[in-house]
Amino acid sequence: MKQLVTSFFMVICIIAGSVDTAYAGWDANAVHEARQSVLKFKRKDPKLKAFFERAYGYAVFPTVGKGGIGIGGAYGSGVVFLRGRAIGSTSLAQLTIGFQLGGQAYSEIIFFKDRRTLDNFKKGNFELGAQASAVAVTAGAAANADYSHGVAIFTMEKGGLMYEATVGGQKFSYDPY
Repeated sequence: MKQLVTSFFMVICIIAGSVDTAYAGWDANAVHEARQSVLKFKRKDPKLKAFFERAYGYAVFPTVGKGGIGIGGAYGSGVVFLRGRAIGSTSLAQLTIGFQLGGQAYSEIIFFKDRRTLDNFKKGNFELGAQASAVAVTAGAAANADYSHGVAIFTMEKGGLMYEATVGGQKFSYDPY
């Protein structure tokens, strides 16, 4: 069991160390995948259209993989959009500590309400702490959602099963195209 936990932690460290270099330069496939995720989010909850229309920008993570046994982590890469136009690549890394067991994959979109919030994200000093809450996308979920500290976060499950009561946060990187 100790070897399993140690191995898992090492993998998370390697992933986290590669966050800054994950998508340097334009990646047409990543942009296409991000746009497909946007369509899936909109199909799941048509009320999200208002967020896409009003947001200054948004980051789309088509697939975030998450797993843990006591110590856990997550990683995903995506694309940042400004008014619907791809402007750069991004990645997220997360480390969590607490009761957790399992693995899952999900998609995530972070909407930036204004230029200041997006600029802060692009500078690399943007972090979502444990107090940040995401809205799980279901039909009509966006109707009652709002921005908190300039961001609105939506997630959509892709698969897997994860039991958790953890503390952690997400750290992001950004590379302009």
